[in-house]
Amino acid sequence: MNILKQAITIIFIFLFSYVQAQDSIYVRNMVNKLTSPKFWGRGYTKGGMQKTAIFLSEEFKRIGVKPTQQYFSFPVNTFSGKMFVSINGITLQPGKDYIVSNESSGLKEKTSLQKIDSLTFQAGNNLKVLFKDKLTWSVATDVSNSTTILINKKTVTHTPKEIIVDIENKFISNFEASNVLGFVKGTKYPDSVLLITAHYDHLGGMGKNTYFPGANDNAAGVATLLSLAKYYAKNPPTYSIGFICFAAEEAGLLGSKYFTENRLIPLKSIKFLINLDLVGTGESGMTVVNATVYPKAFAMLKAVNEAHNYLPKINSRGKAPNSDHYFFSENGVPAFFFYTQGGISAYHDIYDRPETLPLTKYNNLFKLIVGFNQKLMN
Repeated sequence: MNILKQAITIIFIFLFSYVQAQDSIYVRNMVNKLTSPKFWGRGYTKGGMQKTAIFLSEEFKRIGVKPTQQYFSFPVNTFSGKMFVSINGITLQPGKDYIVSNESSGLKEKTSLQKIDSLTFQAGNNLKVLFKDKLTWSVATDVSNSTTILINKKTVTHTPKEIIVDIENKFISNFEASNVLGFVKGTKYPDSVLLITAHYDHLGGMGKNTYFPGANDNAAGVATLLSLAKYYAKNPPTYSIGFICFAAEEAGLLGSKYFTENRLIPLKSIKFLINLDLVGTGESGMTVVNATVYPKAFAMLKAVNEAHNYLPKINSRGKAPNSDHYFFSENGVPAFFFYTQGGISAYHDIYDRPETLPLTKYNNLFKLIVGFNQKLMN
């Protein structure tokens, strides 16, 4: 009998390890797809965000979760056309050597540069050049009357005297996007809902040849959400589980704000929300935003982690309006925002790539979330 039990245990461990290995492959494949040129940074040019929404909807269907899309629109400044900058006759590479400030207008000009200080140069009233240690980009929902070029300090070793700029911007007053939702109905308490959320948008592209892959931010979060949806579709829990991939987080949490104002799920039915953003690492642990706001839930999460040693450390952080959990907790929904530490430091730049994203703690983060959800349902 003992031999039989041991054999069953060994088989169970083998099968569980095999499933986890398969899930790791699935998550890696999802990250690779979401960061591919096809989706062009999941942003505002070349149809990147719209193509991603269609892909996510189809993926929900494929793994057995019925999808819904929630459409909305907002203004955004984009750069889909010409993108040329040279300093002292040397052509610079967008993303690597320079970026255009997100609210900049287009400009075509050849002019001399006037030094303001060691890091700032001016060319008339409409062009400013700033030298930076690190180039990070973002998204603007309006456009200014001037152009600002941010240049990597390591690129230009001589005093900049002349600049040639040929940049096209396009301001879209009514950019169309959609949140993508999936839902698994609970077996016992279908009106009680746990939510898993992650934003699928990133920064898109700058010019015709440069895009920002956004592997950690936030292909990793979306891939983890999809793996959880896949798991719960096969193993429906007592509570219902909702999955929301938000658009327009990078433009100011616009997708999640829109959802809380135009609710497809009654907020009072949401018992807890876990938002996943920047979860592709974990070697140094994880931080939980809103931990001090919901201390009992945080203590429960830490207990699950310590019982299994999933992550080396879980750090507590207070309230912060830095991701899609924010408008939910502001509307009375208990919510945590998880982000991991360690590994790569790339953020909002062209170096946030899938090939450098470790995903070393994905399996343990997955188990932690499932274990925490089970505690919440109990």
